Amino acid sequence: MRDLPSFSLLFVALACVTGLGMARAEAPLLAPFSADSQEPAAPWQVAGLARQTKPFTRFSVVDIDGQRALRVEADESYGNLVHALNSVTPALKLSWRWRVDKLVEGADLHTKAGDDVALKVCVLFDEPLQNIPFAERQVLRLARAQTAEPLPAATLCYVWDVALPRGTLLPNAFTKRLRYMVLQSGAEHQHQWVQERRAIDADFLQLFGAEISMPPPVIGVAVGADADNTHSRSLGFVSDLVLSL
Repeated sequence: MRDLPSFSLLFVALACVTGLGMARAEAPLLAPFSADSQEPAAPWQVAGLARQTKPFTRFSVVDIDGQRALRVEADESYGNLVHALNSVTPALKLSWRWRVDKLVEGADLHTKAGDDVALKVCVLFDEPLQNIPFAERQVLRLARAQTAEPLPAATLCYVWDVALPRGTLLPNAFTKRLRYMVLQSGAEHQHQWVQERRAIDADFLQLFGAEISMPPPVIGVAVGADADNTHSRSLGFVSDLVLSL
């Protein structure tokens, strides 16, 4: 993604929240990607950048290794598949299985030019504005003024990176309102399913604890991949994504 005006940088990190207002309180925490279709089913929906002109990352539901899974393919593209939530407690567990078949060549999450990832699972939080540093708060306010959608104030993304060591924590190169936690790295487990289980509140505090002592409510979960900055391609799969107490 090219350099953008400061208010637009929030859309780069937070575009995955399109449609958050559509969550229903009575719905299950996370619906399956799809039971009998190749298209992700509602309330899952694809979202991108504000006024996005570049290609969208492609999401489809496929049968692979005897199970249904979300296929995520980025080809010089950007996009997220989002499931809105109605402000639920952060004291939750998030578990899933994922597999990467093609990593993003040239990715480097420390830089804007390399800010691409083959696969990510993100949690969106409704952090109070008063807890956010002043400059970032103003940028967020400007971003929110540009859209009717409720942009989250904090986003945590678990990523499968091409090179960074597991356990690496770092902010997004465009905005600190999105921060990364590297769970898998490189090709050691490429073409293999890997099980993950995370305590959302503890991970949030690792990345945002300097701003707030108690994790705020969760307002969405997203799955994504992007290869627009590196002009590369990636392919991955996610299955059994479950949010639970």
